[in-house]
Amino acid sequence: MSESILWMLRDVRKARKQGPTAIVRRQRARLADMVAFARANSPYYRELYQGLPARVEDPQLLPITSKKELMARFDEWVTDREVTDEKVRAFVANPDLVGERFLGKYLVATSSGSTGARGIFVIDDRSITAGTALSICMFMAWLNAGDVIRIVAGGGRTALVIATGGHYSGSTGMSRLRKTSPWRAKRLQLVPVQTPLPDVVSRLNRFRPVFLGGYASSISLLADEQEAGRLHLHPVLVAPTSEGLSHRDYDRIAGAFQAKVRTTYAATECMPILAEGCQYQWLHLTSDWSLLEPVDADYRPVAAGVQSHTVLLSNLANRVQPILRYDLGDSVLVRPDLCPCGNPMPAIRVQGRVGDLLTFPTQSGDQVKIAPLVFGTLVDRTSGVQLVQIVQTAPTTLRVRLRPAAGADPDGVWQAVHTELTHLLTEHGLDHVAVERAEDLPEQSPGGKYRTIIPLS
Repeated sequence: MSESILWMLRDVRKARKQGPTAIVRRQRARLADMVAFARANSPYYRELYQGLPARVEDPQLLPITSKKELMARFDEWVTDREVTDEKVRAFVANPDLVGERFLGKYLVATSSGSTGARGIFVIDDRSITAGTALSICMFMAWLNAGDVIRIVAGGGRTALVIATGGHYSGSTGMSRLRKTSPWRAKRLQLVPVQTPLPDVVSRLNRFRPVFLGGYASSISLLADEQEAGRLHLHPVLVAPTSEGLSHRDYDRIAGAFQAKVRTTYAATECMPILAEGCQYQWLHLTSDWSLLEPVDADYRPVAAGVQSHTVLLSNLANRVQPILRYDLGDSVLVRPDLCPCGNPMPAIRVQGRVGDLLTFPTQSGDQVKIAPLVFGTLVDRTSGVQLVQIVQTAPTTLRVRLRPAAGADPDGVWQAVHTELTHLLTEHGLDHVAVERAEDLPEQSPGGKYRTIIPLS
């Protein structure tokens, strides 16, 4: 049967109605199909899976993969021989191509490299369709009839505060939507996360979105502005994403905007969302099209109620670049009992993504707060950077730990990073903040990730 959007919508709804057993059945069958497809079409997986049974439904039989290893063997990893590392890197080097089809067939998204290596991910239509179906079902679960009426009355205006200027997953998806649907484009406003906060407030006040989404740290800052009376929004739904917030922060955001607050758990490596949030701030796994395995430092399964060291991801939709038992690097906790929201799917909380804000004193005695991804995305698009870590060592001092890419001139890369950071600080009225070069390299956190931003303790 053709896996059209209509077919996938019906299948997702049918699986939810039938319950966890039906979803696990689909999950195991799709894993077996993905393993078979990878073996047949990817030289990398053909070599990796030598000696495995002819059909594999148990993920624990599969070897573990990592971003670093897969990127190093990019041309052998992909299943479409037209897709090469050289071609795709040339594509992502051009910001004018954000949202365009690579080779006329695929979307491309890049990851920021928080696990120590940047990634370039090629996304096929099957993955996009599965993600769309899951998203539609998620919004249907979140919104009641009154919410829908308010959204329609508000013209469906949507504002997203996200990273732009590069092939980031959010920017890629939204740019594609704007190019293919002019009607929707008029109702969608992308606000670059690098924009100074007063300008963000001004733009949002003019646009008046009924749906507000963006990085959680940025949404938290906007809740401050709403409480202070500078922002005047009346959204139906607010969706902070990408970074974890505390219960208190979610409740504060809901109170500030007098709106529903829901979040998702997603990764560039998996276009279908991995989990959808409920009103109790738990994330319920969408296991139809993905498989998450919480494991300890030795990659052994951990029990519900125990914090994992990392999670292993299997993307059950994307065939052009199979992601199977992939070390995602996030630490999660699985709820040991049923969530009071009534969703029967396993519920998790993600600890590996923390929305740290950098707070600086101004020369007039006030404070300026800047979301971490403002710095992270700025440096991420700077040529010659493999990894960067910005450490606030004093209220007005930032030290930059830098690992240049192979073959790059370290001094030239540092000058480029220094110029970008000082320009950003000046835009926010923080030209008195010192930016220093650290001698040491970026350091991993206990969970194995490289935090881009480390605020002052």
